[in-house]
Amino acid sequence: MTPLTLEVLSTERVYRQEYLGPTDSGEELHIEAARWADLICVVPATAHTVARLAQGLADDFLSTTALAFEGPLVVAPAMHEVMWLQPAVQANVSRLRARGVDVVGPVIGALASGETGVGRLASLEVLIDAIERGERTRDLAGKTVLITAGPTREAIDPVRFLSNRSSGRMGFALAAEAVRRGARTRLVAGPVALDTPRGVERCDVVSAAEMAAAVERRAADADLVIMAAAVGDFRPPEASEHKLKKAEFDGDLGLERTVDVLLSLARWAPDAVRVGFAAETENLEREARRKLVDKSAHFIFGNDISRQDIGFGQPDNEVLVVTTDSDPLLLPKASKGEIARALFDILEPAVLASRVAASQAAS
Repeated sequence: MTPLTLEVLSTERVYRQEYLGPTDSGEELHIEAARWADLICVVPATAHTVARLAQGLADDFLSTTALAFEGPLVVAPAMHEVMWLQPAVQANVSRLRARGVDVVGPVIGALASGETGVGRLASLEVLIDAIERGERTRDLAGKTVLITAGPTREAIDPVRFLSNRSSGRMGFALAAEAVRRGARTRLVAGPVALDTPRGVERCDVVSAAEMAAAVERRAADADLVIMAAAVGDFRPPEASEHKLKKAEFDGDLGLERTVDVLLSLARWAPDAVRVGFAAETENLEREARRKLVDKSAHFIFGNDISRQDIGFGQPDNEVLVVTTDSDPLLLPKASKGEIARALFDILEPAVLASRVAASQAAS
């Protein structure tokens, strides 16, 4: 099929793979294309293309356009199963998902080699659904979402600190989804090893006090605040300037409480929809309901961290959604990206209704 055939059938310009240079107006074609597009869908995406997109390379028309594009990106991988299962390919896919890219497939089926395995391109119906999902998830345009992610660290001395096992993946997945839905998204992140999702305004902090200060500065104009970070509850009153020696340490750190950021949100962001996470090892629903009331939150998302297959440090999660005006809802185990989408499906109507109510009250 020639480019001319596609141009006639689509009534749109067809761009070729090679770099074409500037337009008559002096604007480069990949910038023009990136501004024109509502959504980019890469079908099929080879292992090489997935790697280039993940690494941010810009050596042809596709990669330069994708790098300049700020809207939703759908990538549909297709390759042999042996290639798909390679750690390098999986790392690249994870990196894309962390940035908010919707990676669709591959699925089990017949491969070009004649074998059967994971690597076949997703069906046309699935791809159309992904494209439509990307196009319709802009309902939070004009809204501001503030999200926290990752652990905090409380220094004991120049060598040691108190922290937890949070990887930040859930919070980063939520930030990526907020951007996908059109929201201005601010992310306050503890010490994590994750790439910033496309379009997210990121602020890095270390301690609970730093996280509290960063949230307070950004909370007033937020429509939605999600406290996905695992903020440390205790800290030493002050960190030692020198490394503590075993022979000199009696084992008493004299711990004191840190700032309760979620509780403070009722004062810092009274008009926002306020969401907290409850990481529990037992009595998940009961503890989530208690936290909902004690913290003046609108939603609590409960995680059972006694399980080894979800939660801290894992790519998957399972969430119990608890709110005051409905029965608990369990979102079964899925990737954190999929959980983020499901959570925003729940949160989005609440955010839109909250601002409508505030507007009516003001008038």
